[in-house]
Amino acid sequence: MSLRPDTGAPSGAEADGERPVRPVPEATVSRLAVYLRVLGELREQGVETVSSEELAGASGVNSAKLRKDLSYLGSYGVRGVGYDVTSLQGRLQGELGMDHRQSVGLVGVGNLGQALAGYAGFAGRGFPVSALFDVEPDLVGIEINGIRVRHVREIPEVCAAHGVTIGMIATPGPAAQNVCDLLVEGGVQSILNFAPVLLQVPDDVEVRKVDLSVELQVLAFHVARRHIAGDVAIPADTPDGAAGATGETNGSVVSPR
Repeated sequence: MSLRPDTGAPSGAEADGERPVRPVPEATVSRLAVYLRVLGELREQGVETVSSEELAGASGVNSAKLRKDLSYLGSYGVRGVGYDVTSLQGRLQGELGMDHRQSVGLVGVGNLGQALAGYAGFAGRGFPVSALFDVEPDLVGIEINGIRVRHVREIPEVCAAHGVTIGMIATPGPAAQNVCDLLVEGGVQSILNFAPVLLQVPDDVEVRKVDLSVELQVLAFHVARRHIAGDVAIPADTPDGAAGATGETNGSVVSPR
């Protein structure tokens, strides 16, 4: 991702200068999205300015990292005052592409898909779900939140007609690649993949993978680490047969608290 140069001159009261055009690290992009969410919450509360320490604390990072992240936007705040919430929110929205119309197409309206389709937070943050697809006869033709579920074979036509910019895949793994190909055929260049597979896409298509089971395994690893750090690990000479009584997490046998 490359930042666009400033088109307007900053005011004399601000320390912001013209934004340099330089690549933004992927990790920083993810944090910018968090800052934007927090700024939206602050604005709803009527907060007009926020210090880097306050914004960093609410975002779960340290203030030095926040200031470095925002420096990619050429945004340095005002010494002794902090950041103007509305101004910074607008700048982040622009950098994250939210100043352009987004439209989401969701493929797979099983249990997970219906939960995603019914989540009001997407539309509230500028990502309305405008198209739904499935292959099940019991689902094709029904309406979810006023949107009729179409058959997956209609993906290219419907996505092109509705200007779908982001595709979400919530299908079983074996169906995901074919669905992905249909989304790409329909002009979709950004895909959020919940299916447990790696998708093959053209170079100009961005895919973000969300694997909930992997996230749970990562959490299980940290649970195991805490047990080990607490000196509650089972002695090495414990018989294998005892594992059923103690449980096994990520290959480390631990004793329950």
